[in-house]
Amino acid sequence: MPISIKTPLTRDAARKLKSGDSCLISGVIYTARDAAHKRLCELVEQGKELPLDVKDSVIYFVGPTPARPGEAIGSAGPTTSYRMDAYSPTMIAQGQTGMIGKGKRNDEVIAAMKEHGAVYFGAIGGCGALLSKCIKKAEVIAYDDLGAEAIRRLEVEDFPVVVIIDSEGNNLYETGRKAYLERG
Repeated sequence: MPISIKTPLTRDAARKLKSGDSCLISGVIYTARDAAHKRLCELVEQGKELPLDVKDSVIYFVGPTPARPGEAIGSAGPTTSYRMDAYSPTMIAQGQTGMIGKGKRNDEVIAAMKEHGAVYFGAIGGCGALLSKCIKKAEVIAYDDLGAEAIRRLEVEDFPVVVIIDSEGNNLYETGRKAYLERG
């Protein structure tokens, strides 16, 4: 039975999630890919205000396609998360508690997750059209010049994800593989 999550995702709520948990996220999440993350981290370095409140936020690593008439967003499948590895520790230290993407994360990201109480969710790649059905509203809130990579505020309902790495550093990519190999 999936765990229903309502954003904002507090650090306490994030710490209760365990690697392998299936979840359905409802509420507000944000989109940002590497170009936007770079700009956000530059603002942090300069001591300037960010264009979104990252405290208790979930950021989806996605560059959606344009919306068709009558739809909130186009296809919205996850991008490979390692592109954000250089920036994620800074964002987590700023208060971000959740990330949605696909693929492995580096040791620095996992260390920041453990230190600050954040989680990494996986969304299924190749299912962008299906995932977009869970997005009820989308609006660009920063960096419109980045096109598909602009930061968007999304209102989602029952957005399906799996906890890949929990706040204790347990990693489904490792434990799942080990369990599979042990089954022979």
